[in-house]
Amino acid sequence: MTVPGRVVLRPGYEISPIIRGCWQLAGGHGSVETAAAVGDLAAACQAGLTTFDCADIYTGVEELIGAFRAEYARRHGVSALADIKVHTKCVPDLDKLATLSRADVRGIIERSLMRLRCDRLDLVQFHWWDYAVPGYLDAAGWLDELRREGKIELLGGTNFDAPHTAELVAAGFPLVSMQVQYSLLDDRPEHGLIDLCRRHGIHLLCYGSVAGGFLSDAWLGKTEPKPPFTNRSLTKYKLIVDDFGGWQMLQELLRLLRRIADRLNTDIASVASRYVLDRPMVAGVIVGGRDRAHLSANRAIASLGLSPQDHANIAGLLSHRRGPAGDTFGLERDRRGAHGSIMKYNLNKVPS
Repeated sequence: MTVPGRVVLRPGYEISPIIRGCWQLAGGHGSVETAAAVGDLAAACQAGLTTFDCADIYTGVEELIGAFRAEYARRHGVSALADIKVHTKCVPDLDKLATLSRADVRGIIERSLMRLRCDRLDLVQFHWWDYAVPGYLDAAGWLDELRREGKIELLGGTNFDAPHTAELVAAGFPLVSMQVQYSLLDDRPEHGLIDLCRRHGIHLLCYGSVAGGFLSDAWLGKTEPKPPFTNRSLTKYKLIVDDFGGWQMLQELLRLLRRIADRLNTDIASVASRYVLDRPMVAGVIVGGRDRAHLSANRAIASLGLSPQDHANIAGLLSHRRGPAGDTFGLERDRRGAHGSIMKYNLNKVPS
């Protein structure tokens, strides 16, 4: 049960560099058959993708992973769970931020423990929707209290920009990782966050490395799609494509990636994910999937080798990009803007 290049986040805590994202197993992405999903997660684990990403706000996903953990232990013994890491999140609803209490945060963590059927959460990634609402440093401190109690092993963040990540660090929050959107199309972590992470030993765990599928063979040579789109993910990442430089520039990038993929006998999506994995401070890329269809290709990303010339050619093309502008998740925080207006901010009933 190994995968090339396992990454040490902290001494004694290793993850697979390819992280199985489980957001597509949430109820909003279509019906999910529990037994089949549990089998698919086990297959990922057997292929070496032993790290899983979920969240308290992904409807039904923590429970599903809990069922997988129980079944995996039943089949292989409890000791087989030692290499499996489950990263979840603490994402209080926007409407609850102003009144969030220590008890609320404890309730979120206790609920995740119950859903995941474990005594201690591996990594909890903290998110705060609106910096204008005070309290995120208090909430971070309450999470650290729970860590010291033994209910959480490691703490990370999700979608904090560089200045607010620096605030967390200055407040003594033991930040191990920051989960961010990062791809060939979206380089916003390079606008200050990566340098900060380098100074403080914070690892990046990256989602969106294939931009909702736009960085794949499926869109090479295709006509530009027009709204309305079939799902919110396409809407979200088409905005990133437009900010990046538009459809024709995306096609130039896809053609370049296809030439690299041809030489490496792989596909565009794998090259795009490997590019992100090669960036400074990146410890893992989070790849989604509803089943095991792309498992072999996903596993191969870890051993894929882009050459210095590949990186130079990509850098030459990216030098003509237009955006997206700003720091990590800044566009999404503007609830009146195109990016922020499609976000869902209240997906979690916070227990009292």
